[in-house]
Amino acid sequence: MEKKRSLTSEEISAIVDGFGPIDRVQMELLAKMPPGKRIIPMLQASEMLRAGLRGTFRKKFPNLSMSEINMKILEYLTYMDKNYGHI
Repeated sequence: MEKKRSLTSEEISAIVDGFGPIDRVQMELLAKMPPGKRIIPMLQASEMLRAGLRGTFRKKFPNLSMSEINMKILEYLTYMDKNYGHI
């Protein structure tokens, strides 16, 4: 088993360079929420993503049923997760 090493400050800087600024107010609001409710914003964002994909796929594939479009969305999200990590 490979021994883990600590990241250098340069490596950490390289990782976080692409992140947007931290919204401290949002972080404080989330920290005050009970753990069960912290997941709600993530679920809402996930549903918004799927709704956007559903609309896009409806325009791109007008002859498909809703079930077929949902399968295309599942196929797309699985592909993205497999090739690029979590979405």
